[in-house]
This record gives sequence, C-alpha cells and structure tokens, in this order.
Amino acid sequence: MAFGCSSADDCSFIPMTTAVSTSQGLFTPAGFGVYESSMTGPSGPYVHPEPESDDNDETELYSVSWNQDYGCFAAGTSCGFRIYNCDPLKETFRRDLKSGGFKIVEMLFRCNILALVGSKMNSQYPPNKVIIWDDHQSRCIGEFSFRSEVRSVKLRRDRVVVVLEHKIYVYNFMDLKLLHQIETSANPRGLCYLSQHLNTSVLVCPGLRRGQVRVEHFGLNVTKLINAHDSQIASMTLTMDGLILATASVRGTLIRIFNTMDGTRLQEVRRGVDKAGIYSIALSPHVQWLAASSDKGTVHIFSLRVRVVGEDHSTDSAVVRGPALFHQNSSNSLDALLSSSTNANPGSSLSFMKGVLPKYFSSEWSFAQFHLPECIQFITAFGSQNTLMIAGMDGSFYRCSFDPVNGGMMVQQEYIRFLKTETRPI
Repeated sequence: MAFGCSSADDCSFIPMTTAVSTSQGLFTPAGFGVYESSMTGPSGPYVHPEPESDDNDETELYSVSWNQDYGCFAAGTSCGFRIYNCDPLKETFRRDLKSGGFKIVEMLFRCNILALVGSKMNSQYPPNKVIIWDDHQSRCIGEFSFRSEVRSVKLRRDRVVVVLEHKIYVYNFMDLKLLHQIETSANPRGLCYLSQHLNTSVLVCPGLRRGQVRVEHFGLNVTKLINAHDSQIASMTLTMDGLILATASVRGTLIRIFNTMDGTRLQEVRRGVDKAGIYSIALSPHVQWLAASSDKGTVHIFSLRVRVVGEDHSTDSAVVRGPALFHQNSSNSLDALLSSSTNANPGSSLSFMKGVLPKYFSSEWSFAQFHLPECIQFITAFGSQNTLMIAGMDGSFYRCSFDPVNGGMMVQQEYIRFLKTETRPI
C-alpha cells in the first residue's frame, strides 16, 4: 500500500508490518515500552548492532533533541542513536549500527516509538527517508520516502509531521495516511512545532512570506497567518496547548510572543543589539519564563506576563479553559492573557522617554543570563525548581539555576560530557 503526493517532492509510505493496535484512536503498538534502563537491544531484521565498546573521539554528534515533555533527550551520532534521561542525567539506551548514523532522532514522549532519518553516510537509511522505528520489536514499522532531504520530523500521539525545505506533510499516526500538505517558504532549518495536548491540534511553521508564521488549528479548521518579523524566521517554539507562540528572526535581536488564536502580539523582549543566530527558544511550563540561546555564547532568560493553562489563578480559568472559549474571548479580553509580573525584565534608564527616543531604549532586557562557549549550538529546556537544562552539539550538558526574584547570573549546578559520561563536580 502506498500514498502518493503530486508535487516535486513526491512521497510514499511503505508499511513494514501490520502488528499495530489502537487505543482510543491513537497509535499504540502492542508492547509500548519506556526508556528506563540502560541496555543495547538485540538485533532485529533491520538493525545490525555493533558490539559494545568504550566511547572514543571518533563518535561524532549529529543532532540533539528534547522529547515532548523535556524529561529526556535523544542524540543522533555517527554510530547510531542514544537516549538520555535528564533528571538525573544518565544514558538510558543506545543503539550502534554498522550501517551508519542518524541525523534526526525524534522521540514520542518516553515510549519505544522513534522517528529516524539517516545521515548522508548511512548506507541503509539515506537522508530522504523517515523510518518509524519500534524498538520494542527492534525493527522498522514504516518508511516514508521523499525526493528531497528531510529537514525535521515532529511527533505527537496522533500525528507524524515530516518537514522538507519547501513543504510539510502531516500524517495520521494510527494508519499513517496523509492528511495535510502545507507549502512554506525556504525552511532549511526544518522549523515546525506541534501542540501536545489531546484537546488541541495546532501546528506552526514558516509561512510563504518572509517573516511570516503560519498557524494551523486543525481541530477548529482555522488557519492564521502572523507577520511576526521583517526578516526570515530563525527560531520558534509553541506551548504544549498550542495557544502561545514565541519567535525570533535571523537578526536575533528581538523575541516576540503571540496569541495563536488571533495573532495578537502579547510581549516583545530584546536579546541584544548586535545581530545573532538564535539556536533555540524555550518556554517554561506555565509560560512564566522564556529562555533563548544564541551563537553569542549567552543564554538569556526573560520574565513573561502571559497567563495560560496550568497557572494557579482561579479567575483565569474561564479565559483559558479550552481553545474554543479562548477564541471567543481573545479579541475582547486580551488583558486577561497578560499578568502584572513581579519579576519584571530590566529596561533602559531612559525608558520613560520611549515616545521620543528610538524603540531600543524602551526594550525589555533579559532577567537572567548564563555564559557558554561561543559558536556552539545549544538547545535549552526548563527543568524543575527554577533550573534550566542546556544540551550542546559539543556533547556537553549543563544544569543551572536562576534566582526567580533577583535574576542576574545563573549558577551552574551540573556539567557532564554526555557522550563520554564524564562528570565534573561543582
């Protein structure tokens, strides 16, 4: 059985097994497992594990990506892939393959289902194919083939999303049937984010115009176009419920936060004045904080004034209880989405003259900072108790804490070379 797409990036899906069961309409293979213990699994029909060996300098890191709840991250290497638990930081699983490594490893929360895209050096899985891998069965259960290189893959419990440079394909996870095709502007970074709540189905990606973000509310059958920046989008992220979006452009000076229902800009914060490459943007679970990493070697944390699902404010519940009610209230009750934060970002001492001086002088600057090596790509995620996790393409993992009242320089709590599992005490 195959599903075709009529475009220059024609794709097909080749089911490799019928051993798929469903539960409440979600893709849930029998034996759904979790990554809890360190192991190298047995070989299966489509995998040829190498004997276990000590790490050496020849292992190259191709990618690092968080899972959907930021409790784990996956590392694609020149030898295969590895899964790490974040708290405490430890390697919980790995597979080393003779055929080569993976440039994309996308987890589905903590279960045994992974989406894999091979590197150019992988003799078995080329970079234009997406492999849906069931590690419980140690085999591929599905394969998508494309005419161009896959830039990223995103998963949620009911969807598989494949991002090419100019097009995005959305599939149903239960039967892997093609549901949607979305045209985008050039998207070499594979920018795309999905909501993860079951009662909201939201996808954000670059639009067709420069600086534009396209928001698909699939559950409401609504498409919203947000003109977020004047320059091309460099980074973005989305809350778990899909209602709040944060974006940065290739200039890297401003980060903007939007209401995805009506496109309203809720807040704008300034990373700096000089142009910078933004590697990642992260939002804390209750959207009280935003973190951004860049090629300048500094991670910035900003205080946000956005109220969303999960905050303990009884007066807010009527506004954010669900996406439909949110849509009814968003245009008339925008003030209900903004809170008066007691942890305000610092501004210029001349901000009182914001109507006269350039916009720079009225900017909101970062609340807390942490310094890293420059020009190394780092991705960030918020941990528990005012901590930030940082994983780098140099194989390093940092955990640092910040003062939620006074801000300032963050304190390093942990540093680990995760490819070599070397720990340096603080």
